[in-house]
Amino acid sequence: MTQGLAETLATCLAAGIEVARVVVAKARGSTPREAGAAMLVTADQTDGTIGGGRLEWDAIAAARELLASSADRRVLDIPLGPAIGQCCGGHVTLTIERADAQILAAMTMDEAAERASRPQILIFGAGFVGRALATALSPLPVHVRLIDNRAAEFAGFDAPGVVQIATERVLKEVDAAPAGAAYLVMTHSHTLDALIASTVLERSDFRYLGIIGSRTKRKRFEAAFRQQGIATSDIARITCPIGSASVRDKRPAVIAALAAAELITIFATDATAQTNVSTVVAIDAGPTDHSPRRAGECAREAYGAEANQRRVPRGAGRHR
Repeated sequence: MTQGLAETLATCLAAGIEVARVVVAKARGSTPREAGAAMLVTADQTDGTIGGGRLEWDAIAAARELLASSADRRVLDIPLGPAIGQCCGGHVTLTIERADAQILAAMTMDEAAERASRPQILIFGAGFVGRALATALSPLPVHVRLIDNRAAEFAGFDAPGVVQIATERVLKEVDAAPAGAAYLVMTHSHTLDALIASTVLERSDFRYLGIIGSRTKRKRFEAAFRQQGIATSDIARITCPIGSASVRDKRPAVIAALAAAELITIFATDATAQTNVSTVVAIDAGPTDHSPRRAGECAREAYGAEANQRRVPRGAGRHR
């Protein structure tokens, strides 16, 4: 993530630079941004956005007029269509204030609360798709953890805000996830996929469970999970294939973009309903070994004692 507005404001105030904060105080009808959206304006720079276009252009000019005057606050009521010719048709009320230490303190608290409420995304497997997904999610308002039992998979990878975790106890990450987590499962082995997915299903408190693969893989996994005794209602909540079943493009960046869009759509819906969601993602960690015996060995190598303590659904690890 890029730095928050509070960090920008702190830097400006420390340097003695005057700053105006522009906030969308009210938004009625169709508007470029929602109430609470904000930006900072100095004599020659801006940070953040209230939606762009003529609205933002005029707001920046008004903020600079305020900075050049002795005023500390100004309120603008703008009917977007009649006043500035934007066809959105809504009505926006903007508050423009000269920023100071008190405003900085309030912004810092608000941003900390917002960051704490962001969904957490744990990506298991730092393979091509996993790295692509972490990169796609990096600039979005989510917490991302990229997890793999092979430390070498992280070599050369860097995405702002993504926490990289090399561990052989990857199932502990599933166990530690909060209620309401969303999981996408797609490791280098179908047996590991089944192990992770069944662990999620047994919790039953997940928000989303996506498994990379075909409809055939889904049917096989569903049968194995039913044999394991997992509730049919929970099994029905699995998403497989992930992203978009109608887009037949298997390039990692495309899969990542589609999966990221699917996740953000869920989170945006939940945010509208004022529901906090945390996400766990398990991603392709490399080429699949099609030997059933080898797949079982991979599970034990990856999870050690955990694989012996947790029952892998029968049949889920077999490949065509």
